[in-house]
Amino acid sequence: MAMIMEIFFHPPWLRDREVPGCIFPGKWDCRQQVPGETQFTRRLLCTSITTSLVAILTSEPVKAVEDKQEDDNLFGAIKSLFVEKTKSGKELPKGYVESAREVLKTLRQSLKEDPKDIPKFRRTADAAKDSIRNYLNNWRGQQSVVKEESYMELEKVFRTLAGFYAKAGPSASLSDEVKSEILHELDIAEESL
Repeated sequence: MAMIMEIFFHPPWLRDREVPGCIFPGKWDCRQQVPGETQFTRRLLCTSITTSLVAILTSEPVKAVEDKQEDDNLFGAIKSLFVEKTKSGKELPKGYVESAREVLKTLRQSLKEDPKDIPKFRRTADAAKDSIRNYLNNWRGQQSVVKEESYMELEKVFRTLAGFYAKAGPSASLSDEVKSEILHELDIAEESL
């Protein structure tokens, strides 16, 4: 242990170097001239580190029920930053729930918008496209959500939209049948969130 501490505090490649501010030229440190002070400091450092490690390693586990409840409350508070409980009682990643709700909101607005009011329709359609793109970039294929009903329903919605636009072209208006199918799938997805 002393050898390790010696190498750590006084590496061999620096022992014969001169240190600016040292009153004894040609020496790396003043340890040889003032042995009591530096040895005391090193001993104090080693003793405090050892004492801290022993205290940490031998501390008793918390057994009181109140302490466990406090730990659960603390864990619950931290967990709530990353996990959100859905209406159905499932716990899903908070980012997923927020992203999915944004897709539901913007897509619904886009579907209900009048296609004859082109500027307003374009704004809502662009917002829906952006939220879908964000959702897909962050959550497509994520194992934590891939088996969730909301995820599967949103995937159906995206497939329906992609299939329609692949057949009818990118600027075609959605038929009432496709709109009602998509709105139905959005309702199912929203219920599971």
